[in-house]
Amino acid sequence: MLLLLAGTGAAAVGALQFAPRSCAGPVRELPVSGLVKVAAPVALATESGRVVRVVDGDTYDVLAGGTVYRVRLLGVDAPEPDQPFGHQAGDSVARLLGPQRLVRLTRRGVDLYGRTLATMQLSVSKGPALALDSLLVVRGWAWAWDPKHRVAGRSAQQAAAVSGRRGLWKCGAVGVLTPRQWRKFNYQNKRRYGVGCTW
Repeated sequence: MLLLLAGTGAAAVGALQFAPRSCAGPVRELPVSGLVKVAAPVALATESGRVVRVVDGDTYDVLAGGTVYRVRLLGVDAPEPDQPFGHQAGDSVARLLGPQRLVRLTRRGVDLYGRTLATMQLSVSKGPALALDSLLVVRGWAWAWDPKHRVAGRSAQQAAAVSGRRGLWKCGAVGVLTPRQWRKFNYQNKRRYGVGCTW
């Protein structure tokens, strides 16, 4: 098994150590040549910003530090605009994130489409800031997306939204398609499954 620990510079490492599976015997060193140098992880900085446009329930244009970022919110997957409840989820988020509402943005990378992957928090006058992803799940505006179970209580938040029949769960969980399933449909299937319960 080969391990490269983040935070160790290539100059400091010089060679990687390889331990045989049995962990018995001497540790061999492998040369670093041919490996791509990886930058040390940068501490995540949180900055203030303002949502200038809600593209859909989980994608926004955020003005922060004089730059407008197309942000894909981590932790959730909201309905597509042409999917049932897509417009309603987007409109609900737009009302929540009015033009003067300040958010705290923590950028965490860029996806294949060039969008900034980030988490966002809403500043509240009394109490701690609210995580936007959790708020969307609790209100039934999006599915929880936590495949590695890193956020404690995330599945419970979605279960509460389903049992409370909030947002896209208004008519229950039977027959509700995730955005991932929806994106795979062709036009005819979208017409067939795009009707039913209304917000």
